[in-house]
Amino acid sequence: MKAIVKHHRGVGAELQEVAIPQIREDEVLIRVKATSICGTDVHIYNWDEWSESRVQPPYVFGHEFSGEIVKVGAKVTNFTKGDYVSAETHLVCGHCPQCLTGKFHICENTKIIGVDTQGCFAEYVALPADNLWKNPEDLPTDIASIQEPMGNAVHTVLNGDVAGKSVAVIGCGPIGLMAVGVAKAAGASQVLAFDLNDYRLDLAKKMGATTTVHSGEIDPVETARNLTDGHGVDVVCEMSGHPVAMDQGFKMITNGGRVSILSLPTKRVSLDVTNDIVFKGVEVQGITGRKMYETWQQVSRLLQSGQVDVTPMITHHLSLDEFEKGFDLMNQGQCGKVVLHP
Repeated sequence: MKAIVKHHRGVGAELQEVAIPQIREDEVLIRVKATSICGTDVHIYNWDEWSESRVQPPYVFGHEFSGEIVKVGAKVTNFTKGDYVSAETHLVCGHCPQCLTGKFHICENTKIIGVDTQGCFAEYVALPADNLWKNPEDLPTDIASIQEPMGNAVHTVLNGDVAGKSVAVIGCGPIGLMAVGVAKAAGASQVLAFDLNDYRLDLAKKMGATTTVHSGEIDPVETARNLTDGHGVDVVCEMSGHPVAMDQGFKMITNGGRVSILSLPTKRVSLDVTNDIVFKGVEVQGITGRKMYETWQQVSRLLQSGQVDVTPMITHHLSLDEFEKGFDLMNQGQCGKVVLHP
């Protein structure tokens, strides 16, 4: 089969012919219909400090997809050949203290598909049946492929109340864009979107942002305060990972507000903990993955109801052979979500 392989410990990747995966008794083999590029994949492609310390080339990467089951392991009883599926990408142990108390999304032994194991930038992928999510038959394959990252957005936004509140989304990459749509659908009174990229700010407007702010041209903290009668925003969803932007997020949050951080800063971040967190009584949340499988249910319902329309932020469809163009677009910030079709 064709697959995009992280072939060495350096920048880039290669399209190679590799063997179709063999499945274990508890796994299924899936023919990939659509697979989308994630920010994590860009880290791996660019070979930054995080990827250098985490991944072990050569291997097939990628973790967001939709596809059809073509083979079922002997012990799999809840899925059959022909089922249309996507997948939860966190492989959890089931026996650590977190798993035993139902907090599978923060399993201390988590492995991630396409990061720690073989991934889905390929014509076929093998996965445990326990990680699969059955899709509605009428859900387009491109939308089905981005449910996993949409789950990140849903988990970040809805990990607290947002109805009637002001919400700031800092960083309008694909997950930030989806967070804008989720916040609006959840009844936020204002959704403020902050970024340095006019292309993505335009997409944020299409996703439902009530105000978009170019943080390099307008003071984001002052703007947030002006729009909230000087009090600051109720909820900050930090999606940028940039040290300056993160500090601004804590400065624009109101007393008693919530800051939910999904981003992965590559450098240490300096914050005024005393004045911007402690004295404000701010709730700070680290967000990882999706709640298994509560978040998947929320994602599916938001899509089926039409309350969140993700089509404006799916901007490019490419063949697997054109993957380099997709990564270039991601690095340039001139795209929303890029979907590859094997």
